[in-house]
Amino acid sequence: MTIHMPTPLRVYTGGLEAVPVTGATVAEALASLTAQYPDVKQHLFSAEGKLRSFVNVYLNDDDIRYLPAKVDSPMSGEDELTIIPSIAGGCCQ
Repeated sequence: MTIHMPTPLRVYTGGLEAVPVTGATVAEALASLTAQYPDVKQHLFSAEGKLRSFVNVYLNDDDIRYLPAKVDSPMSGEDELTIIPSIAGGCCQ
């Protein structure tokens, strides 16, 4: 399985856009990612180990926040995770 990294976090994965990982669940796949690239962990997880609120994770095309098992959702070898950070800001003219 693969995790697709957003451009701002690729600096922590050696520039990789897609990182191969292992795991039977979303949580295990994310743990595999942070084991390989420890510097990315602080950008994805709070000090309590919860996914940060501005980090959106999609299992294939589904936002994991809306899946019944959330981070415990099962994954198979063909599945892909995509990390998309929320973007806010801007200004009126």
